Amino acid sequence: MWVRGVGGVLLIALGAVWVAQGTGAVHGSTMSGHSQYAALGVLVILAGVALLGWAWRVRAGRSRGGR
Repeated sequence: MWVRGVGGVLLIALGAVWVAQGTGAVHGSTMSGHSQYAALGVLVILAGVALLGWAWRVRAGRSRGGR
């Protein structure tokens, strides 16, 4: 459960950096200003949110006496 939660947070942070670089908000990289990195960043953020949701559901199930 913890691995999924930490992985989700890391993916969200990485995706946010990619979106910022892809939109040109952050400069200094070959990724800066290339919109495909912004789109990939959004997908990575969605994967991170899915991991966090999965970790939350597992935790909620355990606290109710489930799996």
